Amino acid sequence: MNKSRRVLVISANYWPETAGNAPYVTGMAEHLAAQGHKVVVATGFPHYPSWTSTSRGRLWKSEVRNGVRIRRRWHYVPRRQSALRRGLYEATLTLSGMTAIWPRRFDVVIGVSPSLSGAAVAAGAATMFRCPYGLIIQDLVSRAASQSGVSGGGKVAGLLEKFELKLARSATGVGVIADGFRDYLVAMGVQPSRIQRLRNWSNWHEPSEERTAARDRLGWQPEEFVCLHAGNMGHKQGLENLLDTAELLRGTRVRIVLAGDGNRRQDLEVLAAERGLSNVLFLPPQVPGEYEAMLMAADLLLVNQRPAVGDMALASKLTSYFAAGVAVVAAVARDSETGKELVAAGAGEVVRPDVPNQLSEAIVRLMADAPLRESYGGAGRKYVAARLRSDVVLHDIERFVVSVAARVPVLDANQSADFITDISSQGAQP
Repeated sequence: MNKSRRVLVISANYWPETAGNAPYVTGMAEHLAAQGHKVVVATGFPHYPSWTSTSRGRLWKSEVRNGVRIRRRWHYVPRRQSALRRGLYEATLTLSGMTAIWPRRFDVVIGVSPSLSGAAVAAGAATMFRCPYGLIIQDLVSRAASQSGVSGGGKVAGLLEKFELKLARSATGVGVIADGFRDYLVAMGVQPSRIQRLRNWSNWHEPSEERTAARDRLGWQPEEFVCLHAGNMGHKQGLENLLDTAELLRGTRVRIVLAGDGNRRQDLEVLAAERGLSNVLFLPPQVPGEYEAMLMAADLLLVNQRPAVGDMALASKLTSYFAAGVAVVAAVARDSETGKELVAAGAGEVVRPDVPNQLSEAIVRLMADAPLRESYGGAGRKYVAARLRSDVVLHDIERFVVSVAARVPVLDANQSADFITDISSQGAQP
C-alpha cells in the first residue's frame, strides 16, 4: 500500500477521549498517517463519557498530533439523554462538521458511527469532493434508539433507520465490528460485497503498577472479592442491575465497583446511597496504565446491558477485559453481539441481564472456583493474541480505506497481498 491517499475521517469522538470508540478512531487515523497517508480528522471537542463539553467557549481549534491534522468544532452536548436532546446533538455535530472539511480536497472520506452525523457529513463531503466514502459502524444508531431506553428513542427509530440505511447503501464500503451488523445490513439491502468485518483491537497499555499496589491505591481490601464494571454508565448499560445484585450480596466479601463516567452515574450514586449499599464503590475514569492496572487488580470483570440491547452494539470494553486475563461475567442477552463475543472467546459466562439472582449466583460460584477463573482469564488472553492484535486489525483497516478510495469491492482478509498492492498503485478513480 505504497500510494499516499488524502483521507478525511469524520467522527464525533477522538483523542484525548479514552472511552468508547475514540481510541479506535485515533488509532486508525494515526496508523494511516504513519503509513504515509495525509490524514485530516474532523471532530468535536472532547465530551465523552462525561457528556460535558471541554470547548471552554471556543468555537474551533486546529492541532496536529502524531501526523494527523485535527479540526475540532463546537457542538451541543446534552448532559442528560432524550430523543430531542440527542437530535440537537446530532444536528449541531453535522452542521459544525461541514465547516471542518475545508479547504483541502480528499481522495476518500471515512465516516464513523455511532454518531449518525459521522455518516451524514461523510456523504456530504464525498459529494463535495467528488470522491468515494466509506462507513465504519461501531454502533447501529437506529437500533440503539429503539433498544437503549432513552426517552423518546423508540418513536424516532424508524426515521433514523431509513436515513442510516440510505447512507450505508450509498457508501462504497461499510466496515462493521460485529457479524450481526453485517447480517442486519444485508437484510436491509446493503450489498454483501461492500461489507467488511473490521474488529476493534485490544487497546492495551502497560499497567502502571502491580496488583497489590493498585488495590491499595483504589481502596480495595485484600480480603474483598472485587467485581469491577469499567466504562460508560449510560442508559444502554442498565447498571441498576448491578445495584440489585449488590443488595443480594450484602454480608459477603463481594464488593461491586463501578469505575468510569456517564449520564447515569449521578443517579446511580444517589440510588446506591439511598439503599445503603456499602458494598458498592464508585471510582472516576482511570488514565491509561492505571486503567489496565485496575482491571488486572480485580477478581472478576462485569459487563451489563439492558435486556433489549441485542444487535445494536458490541461492548468495546471486552477487548481490554480479555487482555487483562481476568474472568468475565456478562449480564447481557445471550444472542447479543456482546454475549456472542464472550462465548466465542471462552473468557467467561453469560447470564440474563434482568435477573440479579443469576448474576449474584455466578459471582458466588466463581469466587469459590479460582481454577475456573484462571482458565477463563487465560482464554481471554489467547483470544486477543489470535484475533485482536492491533497490527493485524490496523492492516485490515488500511486495506479497507484503500479499497474504498479505489472504488472497488472491499477486501476479505484472505485475498492476496499482490492484489492489494495492485489496487493501491492504481489510485482513486476520478
